[in-house]
Amino acid sequence: MRIALGIEYDGTDFSGWQRLSHRPSVQGALEKALSSVAAQPVEVTCAGRTDAGVHGRCQVVHFDTEVQRDPRGWVLGTCANLPTAVAVLWAMPVADAFHARFSARSRRYCYRILNRPVRAALDARYVTWERQPLDAERMHEAAQVLRGEHDFTAFRAIACQAAHARREVLAVSVRREDEQVSIEIEANAFLHHMVRNIVGSLLPIGRGEREPGWLAQLLAGRNREVAGPTAPASGLTFIGPRYEPHWGLPAAVTA
Repeated sequence: MRIALGIEYDGTDFSGWQRLSHRPSVQGALEKALSSVAAQPVEVTCAGRTDAGVHGRCQVVHFDTEVQRDPRGWVLGTCANLPTAVAVLWAMPVADAFHARFSARSRRYCYRILNRPVRAALDARYVTWERQPLDAERMHEAAQVLRGEHDFTAFRAIACQAAHARREVLAVSVRREDEQVSIEIEANAFLHHMVRNIVGSLLPIGRGEREPGWLAQLLAGRNREVAGPTAPASGLTFIGPRYEPHWGLPAAVTA
């Protein structure tokens, strides 16, 4: 039987999603908890790996098991064995053809910036602080050049192991709500540090240090060295993947 799960996590104290032998990871914590419920080893496959310090609103995973548990048992039993920073939102059986990574048609991220003179206290783990005023409309205008299929080498980490840098951005928006500026990006897939590097290049535009057309120049130039710095991990949340309706998954992850 193949089971799909929706996972929420605060990534602050983890060294990323991927299982590591010597550091805490979200995957390692989840597999340990699932193995306790199943009373046998369980390995999961996720929709998209996140870096150290990055959060997950609804990461989707799947695993195969012969153990019989109802969805409620998987959810409550696994949550009982997880650290407080990780929770299972839902569980459901899926077709054997379903794959958390390869069945996803797109993935979505949101980067949140607290834009005020004073640093955050309550939300410090989930936002990046920018004290200088940001023009969200200017940032939104600049970001529209990212839509479509492009070579995103300018926003790719040096350590990225992807076979190529071509990705298709389906939607991108920058908007302000009171003191918070949010950058949302949906793409078919992402490169290592791609969103954080894009944000790092949008910030000088929002501060008025660069013109909106600068982002188009960076994209066309394909030179990571002249683009903006990598924005901090704390502001980034993986909202989740999107799947076609025929898989029967919850509305939050269905296109």
